[in-house]
Amino acid sequence: MIRILFFLIVVFALGLGFSWLADRPGQMVVTFAGYQYQVSLMVAAVAVVAVVAAAMILWWLLKSLWNSPYTITRYFRVRRRDRGYQALSTGMIAAGAGDAALARKKTKEAAKLIRSDQEPLIHLLDAQASLLEGDHDGARKKFEAMLDDPEMRLLGLRGLYLEAERLGDRNAARHYAGRAAAAAPQLGWAADSTVEELAQRGDWDAALKIVEAQKSTRQIEPAVANRRRAVLLTAKAEALFDADFNAAKAAALEANRLAPDFAPAAAVAARALFRNNDVRKGSKVLEAAWQAEPHPEVAELYIHARPGDAVNDRLARARKLQEMKKNNAESSLAVARAALDAQDFATARHEAEAAIRMDRREGAYLLLADIEEAETGDQGKVRQLLGKAVRAPRDPAWVADGVVSERWAPVSPVTGRLDAFEWRAPAERLGRLIEAGDGEDAAKPVLAPPSKASGGDRPIDGHAAEIVVEKQAETSPGSAGEAAAAAVAVAPDAPADRRDDQARAPDDPGVEPEEEAEKAPRRFRLF
Repeated sequence: MIRILFFLIVVFALGLGFSWLADRPGQMVVTFAGYQYQVSLMVAAVAVVAVVAAAMILWWLLKSLWNSPYTITRYFRVRRRDRGYQALSTGMIAAGAGDAALARKKTKEAAKLIRSDQEPLIHLLDAQASLLEGDHDGARKKFEAMLDDPEMRLLGLRGLYLEAERLGDRNAARHYAGRAAAAAPQLGWAADSTVEELAQRGDWDAALKIVEAQKSTRQIEPAVANRRRAVLLTAKAEALFDADFNAAKAAALEANRLAPDFAPAAAVAARALFRNNDVRKGSKVLEAAWQAEPHPEVAELYIHARPGDAVNDRLARARKLQEMKKNNAESSLAVARAALDAQDFATARHEAEAAIRMDRREGAYLLLADIEEAETGDQGKVRQLLGKAVRAPRDPAWVADGVVSERWAPVSPVTGRLDAFEWRAPAERLGRLIEAGDGEDAAKPVLAPPSKASGGDRPIDGHAAEIVVEKQAETSPGSAGEAAAAAVAVAPDAPADRRDDQARAPDDPGVEPEEEAEKAPRRFRLF
């Protein structure tokens, strides 16, 4: 656009000049070699312009002829480069799509058309093609060669890091991530891996600096940064609690401020405050954590906040927690434990049974067995409750990558991932032992073969038939009623009161018949 405007301005200026000369006629006399030439001013101007234009055209022709070899060479070079970049682009797309053959073909084509020192992406395509072909050793060598090029160093470190992760060599992976983080702190993968390594080594301050740098550069969201800082500060407080109490207290309070609902942070902060005899503030910290998410460690610290309290005082504090979080299994269990310590068996039994109704779990049955043994000493009922505890779902625990721990830890012992532990119920200990098929065969009870010791003609007893029905009902819950009817038909003379889930031991004194509420129809189960 500017060139067109400039051309129009020149044409306008020439036209204006010639018009000005036409309005002012005159003669131009030139004397040369004894001859005198006389022409009009307009003709002279046109001649001068024509001479200048001819000179410019001649100069352009001469310059074009002189530069023609270079122009032709540049044309073919640009054409070759365009073909190379087209091959490189196609190869990158093929590598992303997983087409190893096409990626290798385009790698060779791009390497012929473009010099690798001029385009580093050829090295990346070459390494990606090796990975697709399964040549991991060759790919690692190519990534190592990238470390010598400042422009490709971070890419090489990334490739070596991923290869180390693939091989399970966490030390090598953390080494490459540390080098990348030192050169470019803005890299999220490098910073995260370095933080995990520092956390595993217990270098909490260095890990906190990296998290703070990530937050300041907006690599991670503020909420995520606060959570990571709370985890690291909690781990630091636990590590320094006995060695440097003041530093541990400061870290614990900061962690609790960043994540008030984080139970480990609230627990260590409360312990630090209780150690300074600040029971009121420590109790408030635990109350806030309890209202966010009830946790047994929080309840234990809250109930025993004052070591000199009587058992009734501790029971009152447990009831206060229950008022904060009503209709919750953890609240009922906390009151039941405190009531058991206070020998208030009626309250303890009532709260334990309420916890079972809200959340059937192993710990509630064990607590109920402790209450039964302390109150009545009835070993039959204790054994019955222990059997139910074995079959009940497990209590919540700290779980990370399949590892179950009674105590919280900042990193996973398997993968080293930060903040991996979650408070939840672990996987069941036993799965289904018998898988029923489809169709009518799944609804039929499977009878156990007769025992050799008892003889082949001895009929199966009522308890054995009940266990068989429980096996069938576990695999096919929808046919539980039909299986129960079949079991009754097999053993019509079986006693009606033999409904225990396990065979009674010879020295088992037995239990009294349960209340009518306990006799409601239940789902048949073997485990």
